[in-house]
Amino acid sequence: MLDKHEGRFRNRAYLALPVLELLMDERHCGPSADRMSTMLMSDVVRFEIKAAGGSREGPSRGRPDPATLDTRLRHALRFVTQGPGRPDAGDLPSRAAYTPPSRLEALVNHLPRPPATDAWRWFDVTVQPVYVLHDEYFFIRVLQTREMLFTATVADMKAAIGALRAGRLDDAAERIEHAVSMFERAAALFRVAATMRAEQFSAFRQYTQGADAIQSAQYERFASLCGVPPVRRPRSAAFTSAPALRAEAEDPGHDTVTQAYLDLRGEGGFDRTQWDLLDAALSRLEARHQRWKSVHRGLAARVLGDA
Repeated sequence: MLDKHEGRFRNRAYLALPVLELLMDERHCGPSADRMSTMLMSDVVRFEIKAAGGSREGPSRGRPDPATLDTRLRHALRFVTQGPGRPDAGDLPSRAAYTPPSRLEALVNHLPRPPATDAWRWFDVTVQPVYVLHDEYFFIRVLQTREMLFTATVADMKAAIGALRAGRLDDAAERIEHAVSMFERAAALFRVAATMRAEQFSAFRQYTQGADAIQSAQYERFASLCGVPPVRRPRSAAFTSAPALRAEAEDPGHDTVTQAYLDLRGEGGFDRTQWDLLDAALSRLEARHQRWKSVHRGLAARVLGDA
């Protein structure tokens, strides 16, 4: 059931993150966060194709016009085909716009899908719209996909910190580069999100307003692992609505990539080539990060308007 404590939906409840995390549990050979993001986006394609074919499953009011549907499917399919599990997606076209409507239903059988196990039957109930408009289903899946990508970057930052503390610059650079690729995936996700119609978002947003339902706890965790946040940041809505996250950021033992890097620099050692490799990876990560924030602000301004 959705958690609506004090009339507010919380991010973890609205996005069914506890269930998704159980499905990814490594003790049960669960998929990686990046692999899960591919399956979530595949479900968007599956849902949109079935809805276009007249399916009554899921919220059905205000289905997209053909042009919007083409754009949404094109970008969603591109996200799927560029993610892990490409052999499963090998039969998918990279541009849905060139696929005749008669062939759309056939695409469903080629989409990456969850394993056919009892546990994975829960995957279908990890999207619980709170209103009746069509776009909320796809919106929830997009937010879940974003959380999976940032879950991967959090793991990368923790591994990079560990590598730096152990003096393994090459390993740290490798994990930073993987985080760069996750930001590239997250940027591609904006193209899908941009097909959400502002009027539909405004309609169902009232049922999540005042909560952190559309904020990313994992992004904040990533940012706090990069460097100590400004004093005001832990007092922002993103942190105050997630006490565990705030406690992590304010823990005296909280380590960061920045501090681990500076400490290792201060110790000396290692040749210039190794430092240059790490510095280049960090520069790429920061560039992708800033680009992501810029596009995020632009998309939010377009969808939210003066709200």
